[in-house]
Amino acid sequence: MQLKVNLHMHTSDDPRDVVGYSLFDAVDHAARHGFEVLALTCHEVCAWTEEYATYAATKGVLLIPGVELDVAERAGERGRHVLLLGADKDAERIRTFADLAAYRATHKGVLVIAPHPYFYGNFSLHAYLEKYIDLFDAIEHSWFYSTKINRNTRAAQVAAHHRKPFIATSDTHFFDYMHENYALLEVQEKTQAGVFAAITNHAFVNYTRPRRLVR
Repeated sequence: MQLKVNLHMHTSDDPRDVVGYSLFDAVDHAARHGFEVLALTCHEVCAWTEEYATYAATKGVLLIPGVELDVAERAGERGRHVLLLGADKDAERIRTFADLAAYRATHKGVLVIAPHPYFYGNFSLHAYLEKYIDLFDAIEHSWFYSTKINRNTRAAQVAAHHRKPFIATSDTHFFDYMHENYALLEVQEKTQAGVFAAITNHAFVNYTRPRRLVR
């Protein structure tokens, strides 16, 4: 069974980014365009609720709980972005890579993705990705690139070297991102576990195309 998926999506529940649509709006839009799996990944909060999941299910969409965390080497330092899928409210307390390792040990079945790891800015992982590579199940192919500027290139090399899945997401803040960067997963079952298994088994193809970054 093939599923169209977007594993990095922000909504108006996000406490950090200004997003002009609700989860309900996002689900409606995604369902109209054939998406069957979404991961809700607001910054620092696990915004997933049973109400949200039930609404998504009425539209044929599996809604996966997630969070985009700021994770640092030591408490009090500036964190780097990490996507945690299959998360619960306990994930909101993660501050360090040691915390992330401890969470993984006690919460089986989660999936950790390195988002935009080599992009400009001190919010991206950069050298921390390979330093803590065993904590990551997959690496993100970001939507933010053009034919002339592509910070995904280094991420692709690291993913290949460490045999990590390299999966396209839209880091959705605006709906047009959704349609140019997503993955088609070959799953055995339409469940969270089935989606995670397909990713870790590299059972997907990416659909992605460069953007015009200057208009």
